[in-house]
Amino acid sequence: MKARIALGLRSGDTVRVWQKIKEGDKTRLQAFEGLLLARKHGDEPGATFTVRKVIDGVGVERIFPLYSPVIDEIEVVRRSKVRRSKLYFVREKAAKEIRRQMRTARSQKAVEVVAEEIVAEVKA
Repeated sequence: MKARIALGLRSGDTVRVWQKIKEGDKTRLQAFEGLLLARKHGDEPGATFTVRKVIDGVGVERIFPLYSPVIDEIEVVRRSKVRRSKLYFVREKAAKEIRRQMRTARSQKAVEVVAEEIVAEVKA
């Protein structure tokens, strides 16, 4: 328990959580790496932290109990200085960024289609 307190997890940190997964009679470790959005309930036994990562353009959030025996290890990959204790606004920010990328991708595709039509006319 003291080792988890000594980590000093804070919002804005990029963490890698190694979780034990039991499949049949075997156990394996699976990593979940992402941005730590929130830390709740301090250092008490019911403390939790929320980690967010993006997989194939879809945001995935997991809430981990800090002292769960299912968690094998918590690594702090990167520390960031943030001015908020809860980074929930990152959800909307990420969604806006994805929408903007889709818009530019659509406009680029339209330009490519027009360019192909012009090339076809020139060849004819």
